[in-house]
Amino acid sequence: MKTTHLVTHSGGFHADELLSSVILTRLFPEATLIRSRDPKWITAAPGRIIYDVGGQYDPAQGVFDHHQRPTPARPSGQPFSSFGLVWTSFGRDYLAALGVPAGDIDAVHASFDDSFVLPIDLMDNGAVDPSSAGPLLARMTLPVLLESLKPVFDDAAPDADDRAFAEALPIARAFVEASIARSAAKLRAAGIVADAIAAAGDGAVLELPMGMPFRSAIEEAGADQLLFVVHPRKVDWALTGIRITENTFEQRADLPAAWAGLSDAALEAACGVPGAKFCHTGRFLAIASSREAALRMAALAVEDAGAQHKA
Repeated sequence: MKTTHLVTHSGGFHADELLSSVILTRLFPEATLIRSRDPKWITAAPGRIIYDVGGQYDPAQGVFDHHQRPTPARPSGQPFSSFGLVWTSFGRDYLAALGVPAGDIDAVHASFDDSFVLPIDLMDNGAVDPSSAGPLLARMTLPVLLESLKPVFDDAAPDADDRAFAEALPIARAFVEASIARSAAKLRAAGIVADAIAAAGDGAVLELPMGMPFRSAIEEAGADQLLFVVHPRKVDWALTGIRITENTFEQRADLPAAWAGLSDAALEAACGVPGAKFCHTGRFLAIASSREAALRMAALAVEDAGAQHKA
């Protein structure tokens, strides 16, 4: 049956129904989006998908609410918000609509659920507080940022909430689709990185044909011998370290301390490599003018890391 109406509650909005609307409006672009608490709209009916309101979770009837008791929960016991419920039922169709290859859909679906949907679910249900991100970042979490798009308290216009919701929707969509694009790209990169790891053999330097996500593929391959990555950019070459985990700046090995913060002639003098252009003070990135210069700098960085380890 054709979906003719997408129904969520009126008034102030939260991240979960806003993000649910991103999914549903992509899949059902001709459906009318209704924001209402009128019983005639929030009651199950043919052609209608109701979410974050309605008092029940019944996918067969097209109702995806989580405010009732017991709260719908994942097998882990973690509570769903309406976003998690909608993602569970419609996420794979959404990924297909975005052009994610069929063979990658399950992996992207699971990855996005774990890294993006679950945090929204937990924060919406009060299971995680924004302050857990730390005092500097509490106001920078995605749910808080999206809710900051709500009207200010003294905006008395009758359509203020609906207007703000409509303006927030494309912003929310940009976050969702960018995150999914990166997840899908990581899967595409994995095969390229695996081939490069095989080509590197026992070497400590991984050469890639372009910049791409590489850390997770290196971990998956168990390539513990790798310390640095080299790849071309538009007009030059990059030499980077390999972070130990996704959420830290600590690396398997740093670039030589003598290079830190230097550029051009000063860096060439410090490392003895013509074409050395720049080394970040954090010692996680260096730039060279050519492949040969980048590989020579990488070899020197490996030697320095070995010397530091022995010391």
